[in-house]
Amino acid sequence: MFPASSFFFTFALINQELTIWFIFMLSRRHLRTKVLQSLYAFVQSGNQDITAGEKHLLKSIEKLHELYILQLSLLVEIVDYSRNRMEESKKKYFPTQEDLNPNNRFVNNEFIGQIEQNHDYVKFRQKYKINWSDERSMIRRLFNELKAASFFQSYMNSKDNSYEEDKNILIRIIKNIVSPHEFLEQYYEDKSVFWSFEDYNTANMMVIKTIKHFKKTYTAHHILPPVYKETPTGDMEDREFMLVLFRKSVLQYANNRDIIAQKARNWELDRIAIMDILLINMALVELTEFPSIPVKVSMNEYIEISKYFSSAKSKVFINGILDKLVAEFKAEKKIHKMGRGLLDN
Repeated sequence: MFPASSFFFTFALINQELTIWFIFMLSRRHLRTKVLQSLYAFVQSGNQDITAGEKHLLKSIEKLHELYILQLSLLVEIVDYSRNRMEESKKKYFPTQEDLNPNNRFVNNEFIGQIEQNHDYVKFRQKYKINWSDERSMIRRLFNELKAASFFQSYMNSKDNSYEEDKNILIRIIKNIVSPHEFLEQYYEDKSVFWSFEDYNTANMMVIKTIKHFKKTYTAHHILPPVYKETPTGDMEDREFMLVLFRKSVLQYANNRDIIAQKARNWELDRIAIMDILLINMALVELTEFPSIPVKVSMNEYIEISKYFSSAKSKVFINGILDKLVAEFKAEKKIHKMGRGLLDN
């Protein structure tokens, strides 16, 4: 399987007030990674239909959003499982005092209560047809591990019943119970070809950021952060960036591949990792086609991405090739940056 990768603001009218989300779903690095995935699939398949490639790219973003909602719903499901266990314990023939008067702190978690009633969450859960009824054994396994965890026991016995503590316990559940589980990663990979290790980690990060930025005062009408960054005028700035980067990377691939071959004279082109070629190709597109993105930002981004998607030597190779090409492109006036200092930064 091809290696997978893995907040900005929008406006929402809530209770007649304008509320601003200062977080966003996907950073530019996430978007670059998604473009890399789709570009790899496009090149390897020999596909010539750019429109089909763009649809695949947009589908991968939609599926990542679905995974984010799934992970949110997983937290809700664990709490719901705990709630059901309590009700069942009360119906025992000989219930204990603890059965009859359980500690309700976890099942009354305020953030979970908000999400359960959140209109956006309910809408997306219905849209993606999320249902955990066939995964009771997995939910039980997660709950039992949670119940045995010392940090969870401390939370249940703590006198601090604040909203912040309710959020903190959920973040710790994601970090210590959910994220490390290989069986959960495998479960998602088996459900969709779009979901893999990096997507799993990205979705968990998105859930954590959502929890951190939620406030006690948010009502059921409060929107969850959107997938793409929007400008104040409503333009999908990040979506456009992603699509243009993909299309230009496809169109310029053959030419940039020849340029890379000329600069890597000590290497036969077929010995260079395909991921290295794709990353350098994307970097060249960004350097020449996006005048508002500083040169150093583009170079640093693709060198960082190479650490996760290519060989151990790729960082040095990509950095060396890009250094040569940036110097050459600047001399030939092929790089045009808008804004003072952008060419050197």
